[in-house]
Amino acid sequence: MRDQAFHAFFERHHKELSGLAYLLSGDSSAADDLAADALTEVWKHWDRVNAAGDPAAYARGIVANLTRNWIRRQGRARRGLQLLGWGNDRERTPDVPAVLDVRTALKRLPYRRRTCVVLRYAFDLPEQEVAEILGISVGAVKSQTSRGAKQLADLLQDTRLPDTLDGWEVAR
Repeated sequence: MRDQAFHAFFERHHKELSGLAYLLSGDSSAADDLAADALTEVWKHWDRVNAAGDPAAYARGIVANLTRNWIRRQGRARRGLQLLGWGNDRERTPDVPAVLDVRTALKRLPYRRRTCVVLRYAFDLPEQEVAEILGISVGAVKSQTSRGAKQLADLLQDTRLPDTLDGWEVAR
């Protein structure tokens, strides 16, 4: 019974958790690993988490924390390579592409703002749930989401976007 319940949870939420990890990290290859690691943690504590009532919220919180740690490790590795003189000069000076997509703009947001924006708008979670996932107050979620949305809009403001993208109307 326990195995079946977790398997059903896994099937229902793996893609969502992987998508969350991708939007937070910007790295598709790391996203699946981060989602798998989060699901492993959920499995370890399945009885307690499932009894608490919302294992998906618990899993999202784990993904957010794992992704934050992954981003920190990536930054340390890049800084270490630059100290050794192995850094790429093109990486140090931003290369402004002709079209800046949302994923690139999201990467430029500070982690907490990016997480709030993604959880609120991409996953349509209520502020209270985002606050619980991140372990911050609802007011902080409101503030970070508002500032993140404004910063994202500013980053995308000068970009010439098409009117539609894959059949979806582009918001202005």
